[in-house]
Amino acid sequence: MMFDRKLLTAIQSLLPVQIFICYCFVVSGLIVNFAQFLSWIFIWPFSRKMYRRINYHLGALLWSQLTFLYSWWSDSTIKIYANPQDVKDLQSEYAIILVNHRYEIDWLVGLVAAQEIGLLGGLKIVGKRSLSLIPVLGWSWLFSESIFLRRIWENDKRVLEHDIQQLLNGYPDNYYFNFLMACEGTRFTEAKRLESMKVAREKNLPELKYHILPRTRGFTMIMRGAKGKIPAVYNFMLGFTKDSAPASFRTLLKGHSCKAQLYIKRHPTSQIPYEDEAKCGEWIQKLFQEKDRIYDSFVQHDDFDGLGAPELPIVRNYSDLLIQFFWLLTIGIPSLIWFINFIIHSTLLAKIIVGSVILVIYAVIQLMINMSVIKSDEKIKKNK
Repeated sequence: MMFDRKLLTAIQSLLPVQIFICYCFVVSGLIVNFAQFLSWIFIWPFSRKMYRRINYHLGALLWSQLTFLYSWWSDSTIKIYANPQDVKDLQSEYAIILVNHRYEIDWLVGLVAAQEIGLLGGLKIVGKRSLSLIPVLGWSWLFSESIFLRRIWENDKRVLEHDIQQLLNGYPDNYYFNFLMACEGTRFTEAKRLESMKVAREKNLPELKYHILPRTRGFTMIMRGAKGKIPAVYNFMLGFTKDSAPASFRTLLKGHSCKAQLYIKRHPTSQIPYEDEAKCGEWIQKLFQEKDRIYDSFVQHDDFDGLGAPELPIVRNYSDLLIQFFWLLTIGIPSLIWFINFIIHSTLLAKIIVGSVILVIYAVIQLMINMSVIKSDEKIKKNK
């Protein structure tokens, strides 16, 4: 079996194979983007509930290809530790999910967890505005009504309050959304942590070992805008075990297996003093101190066991595998057959043109991958 896996990984690492997978994702993604655009033009002005139902499923058609990459292509795994009632509640309520933002593929594992729990179509992000400009991924987030910020507070304040109210005032019955939100505002590096701890000392806050000091105003504003209509905030803590392959997108694309663990805890909105900015900020600081203790336990024990939450049994979901087969049958295999015939019968100029198009598609994928790459502290210093 080990030999079979090694052989498969060797095949998956071949550049033509990776280009083929990337091609299927980009072309299918652009088809989904176009369908989302049409629904925005022709359905949004007349029925926002219908628009959101359609985009719930269109989003799943796209995101399932990424969960396929993690769960099936690379044979990666995820263990979830949570109170079963918390997960049951998450499946049937609006929620804000506060993540620890330290891995290149933490957002992707968030998609995998959402797919396993049954929330994939309603998953949204709160992120920087530049993400909305990225083809396929960013455009899909934009049409699915994710919240994008310019990091100019007076503007972002209005956006946070307006966008969350707009969603809550017209979301279809029996459909639920969840916002992935990183209060740190940036992905973790040791240099950023050390810089933020200077601020912690100035404010007499406890220093964090594994997190950057959170920014509290954005969370407070989105909670105020929701006006109590979001029943809970969830603490998501992600870690990769010591025997995992490096947690990167390129690792998954090459077929190497990652081993993730996710700890989930529910915090009812009724216990969060979001109407008072100072008290809400204090609540967030205490939550991140709790996050630090949880992650410290993970570092020491290489799992989230022993934190009072059992490991949940996960019934493998085949929907992403079926969706991937659908795209391969409708786009991948016909394109491959056409490409072989084209190579045999086309002129040199035509080959150059098509080759250039393929390189452009591959470049788009690299752009999306680079979106998740963590810059080293040395590169950050050079860019300053």
